[in-house]
Amino acid sequence: MTERTRKSPGRRALLGAAVLGTTTLGLSAAAGTAAADGHDDRGHDDRDRKSGAGRRLHDLPVPTVVGHRGASGYRPEHTLGSYQLALDLGADIVEQDLVPTKDGHLVCRHENDISGTTDVASHPEFAARRTTKTVDGVALTGWFTEDFTLAELKTLRATERIPGNRQKNTLYDGRWEIPTFEEVLRWADAEGRKRGKPVWLYTETKHPSYFRNLGMALEEPLAKLLRRYGRDRADAALILQSFEPDSVRRLSRLVSTPRIVLLGGASSRPWDFTEAGDPRTVADLVTPAGLKWMASFAQGIGPTLDLVIPRDSAGRLAAPTTLVRDAHAQGLVLHPYTMRNENTFLPTEFRRGTDPNAYGDAFGAFRAYFATGIDGIFSDNADTALLAAADARRA
Repeated sequence: MTERTRKSPGRRALLGAAVLGTTTLGLSAAAGTAAADGHDDRGHDDRDRKSGAGRRLHDLPVPTVVGHRGASGYRPEHTLGSYQLALDLGADIVEQDLVPTKDGHLVCRHENDISGTTDVASHPEFAARRTTKTVDGVALTGWFTEDFTLAELKTLRATERIPGNRQKNTLYDGRWEIPTFEEVLRWADAEGRKRGKPVWLYTETKHPSYFRNLGMALEEPLAKLLRRYGRDRADAALILQSFEPDSVRRLSRLVSTPRIVLLGGASSRPWDFTEAGDPRTVADLVTPAGLKWMASFAQGIGPTLDLVIPRDSAGRLAAPTTLVRDAHAQGLVLHPYTMRNENTFLPTEFRRGTDPNAYGDAFGAFRAYFATGIDGIFSDNADTALLAAADARRA
């Protein structure tokens, strides 16, 4: 293997152990080992192991750079322009978030509420579609993809989600439409042929329980597309992800594509757990027992960066937790999220100057996170992350 390829989780675990020491998360140890819905997936998991599910994850460069929603530090997120730039900058993987349309298509948006990421508010023909919904327990007022057909969504144009932080990105407002996931699959295949190697995608099911309750389940149409485009196999250049473990488990029964469980803050609960009455929180899932449970149906985890290195009351990085070591002990890869270059998103000690939207010492922050032995990272600025990753490999 070359310098850019990963040999095994154990190698990274050893690297991380030197940094992590004995600090623990200090979280609940009461992680359940049975699935919330009572299903036993051992048969499928055995097939996954025999077929080498996720083995191509270990062929990715370490640290792996994931273009978060494309190159969202430079272009409006989840557009073909953002995806193309991330790939052109050299991102190892390009991420998509999926939500459905009224007529059953999967489209790429960070949320089903498109009020802040499209120009829908300027379309008088859709004014009456503005409504209030409760999504995962949160009341939201706006326009939602599930109330639009694909043809209607295609009349909209994407806009910058956080224009106050990224004023330069507003230059590209209106330039791109909302892409379907099938369009992204076609784009990736075309780019792969052009470049002579597969283009990796990182695909998330958004609010899967919410949509399942509406009769708009995400997993089955997603699996159908993966099978159609040959990305349903264990060696597929694609990673599936979700904040709801049940969605990841459902996908594990449909396809052998590598899978990641996303993890929010320690005190949060996956929404599918809330609906099922499962009392476990993320704090329970990051214990050895919880990690072992996730390893039974996933090949890795995507924790928030604060689960790897917490911040203190002043916003500075504290001592790393043992999450990297513990996850590697279960054979799981870790791709934490999200690194951004702007001061406002960085730990306090890496901020420079007084402008919250100016770039801080992102390289310093990358060094701290890579030193823990993580296997990759989501970044809005793939070019910065790639330089930092190269520094980490040399080190």
